[in-house]
Amino acid sequence: MTQTVSAALAEIARRLRQAGIESPRREARLLVGHVLGIGPEAIIAGPERSLTVAESDRLAESAGRRVRREPLSHILGWREFWSLPFRVTAETLDPRPDSETLVQAALDCIADPVLPVRVLDLGSGTGCLLLAVLSERPHATGIGVDRNPDAVEVARANAAALGFADRAVFASGDWGKGLDEDFHLILTNPPYIPVTEIHGLAPEVALYEPRLALAGGPDGLDCYRAIAPDLHRLLKKGGHAVVEVGLGQADKVQGILAAVGLRPLRRAHDLSGVERCLVFERE
Repeated sequence: MTQTVSAALAEIARRLRQAGIESPRREARLLVGHVLGIGPEAIIAGPERSLTVAESDRLAESAGRRVRREPLSHILGWREFWSLPFRVTAETLDPRPDSETLVQAALDCIADPVLPVRVLDLGSGTGCLLLAVLSERPHATGIGVDRNPDAVEVARANAAALGFADRAVFASGDWGKGLDEDFHLILTNPPYIPVTEIHGLAPEVALYEPRLALAGGPDGLDCYRAIAPDLHRLLKKGGHAVVEVGLGQADKVQGILAAVGLRPLRRAHDLSGVERCLVFERE
């Protein structure tokens, strides 16, 4: 029996709802639009359009992946962050709205948009932090470093797609080791989940996101300890470090970075009220 767009939308939304997806109707629309290559206006305008067998099969396959709690961004191949589209793969951490708190804090640190600042992003993943900052500061340039070479390739593709390839360089490396440049601003969202807690995260995270981008050691703080000396060494005097932290980690991370000579300036909360971002200055 031929399936219509409307029927497919309803069926997918039902399956997603049963699987515990929070916004089943919205995600169903995104899946239908992705598979059919159409926008939301076309879905609304043509609900009785008949699907081909191949289209129905592709929709069923995509819906099945989401029912198994594969992240929607992996299925669509992209995720919006700071109103910019970022390519996402299984090799990268899914950009989250919580991390936009870092972008705003970084922009506050370089309030003058004409300054030719140099920015370093440690653990760059998709490149979303660095590229979001560059989108708002047209005279800024930067380097992103990630341990995973596949993530580096994703970030390079995102820089090219967004038109920032001439202002952003991405490389594989071990945090700041091998770098000898001074930066005005350093961004980092390191892995901070205690290893014993990863299995209790949402299935989209625990089953599908790269463990390398999640695991922060027994207490979640190993990466901050590793990064701290590089942050102090690579920052210009008067430069700022903007650091993401997990729930309840702000005081401990502040202590780790203050111990290497970085002065705590302020904290920023995400939309859920969590202390998500710490800002430091090198005196």
